[in-house]
Amino acid sequence: MTQADRKAIDTVVFDVDGTLVDSNYHHAIAWFRAFQRYDVTPALWRIHRAIGMGGDQLVESVAGEEVERRHGEDLRDAWTEEFDSLLPEVQPFEGAEPLLHDVRERGLRLVLASSGEKKHVEHYLGLINGRELADAWTTAADAEQTKPAPDLIQTAMAKVGGAEAVMIGDSTWDAKAAERAGLPTYAVRTGGFSVQELEDAGARRVYDSLREMQDDLDRLLHGE
Repeated sequence: MTQADRKAIDTVVFDVDGTLVDSNYHHAIAWFRAFQRYDVTPALWRIHRAIGMGGDQLVESVAGEEVERRHGEDLRDAWTEEFDSLLPEVQPFEGAEPLLHDVRERGLRLVLASSGEKKHVEHYLGLINGRELADAWTTAADAEQTKPAPDLIQTAMAKVGGAEAVMIGDSTWDAKAAERAGLPTYAVRTGGFSVQELEDAGARRVYDSLREMQDDLDRLLHGE
């Protein structure tokens, strides 16, 4: 594709958990504790690899169809209780707010695409000044199917009337969902996924940090 063929980006869609706030390992611990309530003990690394997909899909992915059938809804309720206790420990990543400022200063629409529960998303917004900086945000209530389905990203785009967008995420599930929604993805390693995993899932470029991404923002927004 030549420079002339590229359409101007008007929207940046940010994943929140693991991308802007350092929460992935808290999610993994909360799921581990929830599973233990029902005498199910998946390896933590398996749980971590599933973080980023929706909780409606995670239980079966990690523990199998039988556990989902017998305990799925109870496990999700238990996860909420466990994560609520860890929520005060979640912190924003260095560079999160400056990156969002930079995007807004360029006149772009900014939407935060989270599949988290409303109370969790509200907490995150406070950590990154999201209410002031974002044009819109989503919660679990905004999508029928969670990532890797594209519903949440499509809803995020619709909320701001975006035409041409890029997705910023941290997980393989972000990249897969964005691809299904027709968006290119740029990833940061803040979620604990490797460069190879993220690229294999479809990320165009992978950054070690949000600061590094911000330094490269011009090139990213021009699709280079």
